[in-house]
Order: sequence, then structure tokens, then C-alpha cells
Amino acid sequence: MSRVAILGAGIMGAATALFLARRGVQVTLFDRAPAPMSGASRWNEGKIHLGYLYAGDRTLDTARLVIPGGLAFRPLVEDLLGQSIAPAIGEATDVYAIHRASVVTPEAAAAYYEAVTAAVDSAGPGAEYLGGTMSGRPHRLSAAALGRTYDPATIVAAFQVPERSVDTTWIADRLVAALTAEPRVTLRMGVRVLGVRARGKHESLDAPLDVDTTDGADGPFDAVVNALWDGRLAVDATFGIGPPAHWSHRFRLALFLTVAAPVEIASTVVATGPFGDVKNYDGHRLYLSWYPDGLRAEGLALAPPAVPRLDAAGQRALAATIVERLAAIVPAVGVLAPMAEGGTIAGGWVYAAGKGSLSDPHATLHHRAGAGIRRRGRYVSVDTGQYSIAPWLARQVANALL
Repeated sequence: MSRVAILGAGIMGAATALFLARRGVQVTLFDRAPAPMSGASRWNEGKIHLGYLYAGDRTLDTARLVIPGGLAFRPLVEDLLGQSIAPAIGEATDVYAIHRASVVTPEAAAAYYEAVTAAVDSAGPGAEYLGGTMSGRPHRLSAAALGRTYDPATIVAAFQVPERSVDTTWIADRLVAALTAEPRVTLRMGVRVLGVRARGKHESLDAPLDVDTTDGADGPFDAVVNALWDGRLAVDATFGIGPPAHWSHRFRLALFLTVAAPVEIASTVVATGPFGDVKNYDGHRLYLSWYPDGLRAEGLALAPPAVPRLDAAGQRALAATIVERLAAIVPAVGVLAPMAEGGTIAGGWVYAAGKGSLSDPHATLHHRAGAGIRRRGRYVSVDTGQYSIAPWLARQVANALL
């Protein structure tokens, strides 16, 4: 295999391109954005999942899917970048704060977190996570600690868990540098992919493939990897791969904030349902999200809907709303606004092989175990599922193709 097309230049596409190119493959990387790593892979909270988020999936299937990718994230990304990612790793582990309207009770959450920890333990004694040996178990905050940190009328319990996050903008900048430095990767940015087809009269699954774009056809390629985040299903359909039983597209925005003086705010996930997050990476760099206001578009069609444009005034209003909503639950957030040196409202598409409302405990959106790789001949389609498992899936794709 000497020439491969990769559709989508997010973390999944970028990692796959680098894994293949460094093993001698000529890679053409397509994306409609003007530069790689411009969408959701740059603008998200960077949680390196071990499964604690998915308390709505009591089967543990989602946790079992994400655990190996979470454990493999640091060594794989450091291999791709050729440097340590220690500066990008958040200093503190997360607190999962159970909202009074959560789809799980505190008791159910406690049992679920213990079950996830057991699943992580089963990955092997002394398993490493983001470069350190896993230590400690989830523990429930005392009533006094709960009252000091959260609004007790809203948060009914809270649990410290072993998960951490990475600064995705830091990772993105260095993945872009690695891509541009790799001579076997050709970047085709600002190009929208319309479909993929087999070359030749009989359209054999063994035939080379052409990629149809807004700039015309490109090919032939020995294989095509569809690593698109939004629009993946529509391109799959052009090559005869149907969608899953359930799917949904959501476009979310969040606030990325830098403050002058260091702040001590717990990295918090308000769980489990349509709530929000506070991510404190190092006391200066923070991610703030409130789902009901950050959700700007959603759809159930093969292709996602258009996203309403948010002007500068709208961005300022959304930033103020996110801070206000979170400060009502995590009062320490209220001190951030006057300390801010800079803030960016940004985000991207979230694709999920599930649908429904996060406030509904029976929604299939709580289950992400369907993520992974599908293949038809020389065509590979990847539902990345989560940012954290993309490098792990990318290595599997590269190994399968070679």
C-alpha cells in the first residue's frame, strides 16, 4: 500500500496520517477547514476518558471501550509528537458533582465509579495513565467539603475520581507542526469531500479509489480512511456503508479562558446530564462549558445542519452566560471575569452514535460503545467516539491497512 487518502484533519485523521507516513505511505489529508486541527479536536476540554463520565451506561460497555484508549493516550501522542506532553496535562484530578436533576442518584454513581475503577484495575496491575501509575480510588467528598465548594441546593454529592484532562490547543499546535514537517503527508485544506468511489467499470471492492471533492476528483488511492467528525455518514453513504441505528450531530461552543493570577478552582464535571464543566489545567488556563447555552445546533440527518453565526457581541454574551451559570453551582467561578487576560468562544461538532436528550436516563446518547472502525474493501470509516481514544484507534487503522 503506497498511497492513502484520509478525510478529516482532526486528531483521528492527523494521527492516522502520521502513523502511516512514518511507515512509508504517501498520505493525502483532506479537510474543509483552512488548517488541520481547527475544529472539535482543538476546541474541547481534553478529558482523557477512563469511563467515569458514562454513569448513564450501567452495562459498563462504554467504559470498557474507552479505558484502553485512555491508558494508551500519552505514549501514543508522545510518539507522534516526539516530545513529552507533560506541560499539557491538567494538574488536578476531576470531581464529579452530582446535580439534583442528574439521571443517576449519588448511590448509583458511587457504585458505578467503583465498577469503573475495577475495570481500570483489570487492565493490568500498575497500569499507567497519562504517564503515572494509577493510584487512589474514587471517594465521596464530605458534607463540609461539598458545602465549601458547591451550591448545596444544586449539588447533592460529589466524588473525586482519577481522571484528568489535557490542554487540547497545546496538543493541536504540535500535531500541526508534526504534519507540516512530515514529507510524506500532503495537506489538501479548504476542500470539502463529496464522496468516494471505486475506480473502474465494475467498481470492485479491490479497485483503487477516487475521492470526489469541491475541487474535483483526486486519486487513485490504494485506500481511503474516513475520519471526518461531521459529515462522515454522508460520505460513507456514497460508498455503500449505511448509518448506525441511532445517531445525532450537535455543535457546541465553550469558553477558553486565561487569567493573570493563579486560581484554585476544582476541575469539575457537573454530572450526569445536560449540565457543564469547569476545567482548571494549571491555575491560569481554564475551560468553561454550560451545555444548554453552548449547544448551538443539532440534527439527526446524515449531514449536520448549518450553524448560526455568532458575532462578537453574541460571543461576549455567551461567555458571560457560561460564567454566570457555572458560578451559581461552583461559586469560585464568579471571581474569574475580572481576572481574565483573554477569552475565546470556540467549539466544534460532536457526533454520537446515539440520540435523545441527556436529561433522559433512557436516551441512547448515554451509550457510546458503538464507536470504532468499519471497513468495506479498501474503504475504512472510523467513529472516533471520543478525543481520548483517537490515537489508539488511529494505530489500529494504520496496522490494519499495512
